[in-house]
Amino acid sequence: MKPALVRVEDLTVRFEARERVVHAVNGVDLALAEGETLGLLGESGSGKSVTLRSLMRLLPPRRARIGGRILFAGEDVLAMDARRLEDHRGRSVAMVFQEPMLAFDPVFTIGEQIAETVRRHEGVDRAGARRRALEMLERVRIPGAARRLDAYPHEMSGGMRQRAMIALALSCRPRLLLADEPTTALDATVQIQILLLLRELQAELGMAMIFVTHDIGVAVETSDRIAVMYAGRVVEEGTARDVVRTPRHPYTAGLLASRARGAPRGTRLDAIPGAPPDLARLPAGCAFAPRCAQAMAECGEAVPPPRALGGGHAARCLRAEGSHAA
Repeated sequence: MKPALVRVEDLTVRFEARERVVHAVNGVDLALAEGETLGLLGESGSGKSVTLRSLMRLLPPRRARIGGRILFAGEDVLAMDARRLEDHRGRSVAMVFQEPMLAFDPVFTIGEQIAETVRRHEGVDRAGARRRALEMLERVRIPGAARRLDAYPHEMSGGMRQRAMIALALSCRPRLLLADEPTTALDATVQIQILLLLRELQAELGMAMIFVTHDIGVAVETSDRIAVMYAGRVVEEGTARDVVRTPRHPYTAGLLASRARGAPRGTRLDAIPGAPPDLARLPAGCAFAPRCAQAMAECGEAVPPPRALGGGHAARCLRAEGSHAA
């Protein structure tokens, strides 16, 4: 087994307001090897994006309280000072955001923003940085790349902006790419193009990737392993094949059963009843128990520990030994 490039140990994130504390992430453990892709899967509010942003310490420091350890190549990201963190972002780890229009500065051209990143981290001159920017736009297959260098973000379509965002993120050849639902705002055809592009670039550059999504199909297509999150915890983790074919947590099985794929036309989809818990008032036991048809009295007493099921497959469920395949 390859050594871990990224290791997350007992990660917790709390957002503190005047009258309430939101427990967004509650003891997450993850590991990722060089060149591997991990998919973070779950409903909105499950803690996926907060976990991802914690890896680069992008959460607001005045409101967010982060605990645990985030190790990148053996170095604790949470212990980095401001200067070291600036060097780490972009150079070692980069992120592709869901909405590139909010990530790009509207008053600078695409080329200027990519070139600035290259100059900051690699110390090349303006001409060299502009050449790298052009190279990256060509690599992500933006038509008329030389002309697009001098385009502003609003002058590009959503799909082209997302390609430019990928070019920006990869401009300094990071070892880890964080992708926060990068295809959600795009139409289906463009989504497929972006997913294929990310897979090709990952193989070409040999980088690791963590891909956040609520779409099971996207997770399977992009990921070597999948971690399913619910109420700020990883409730199931394993290879993409194992998690999809033999889900061992009722929540994972519920997500799989709710897909339209393969269902006859006019068939009512199976929906998970109820709603996710209030993260400011989490129950004492399994957070999914109030929505689970298989819940037992013991489920409400304490949070189940992860149960190893072999082959790197694990689930936080008292019934984890049996398959919950739909």
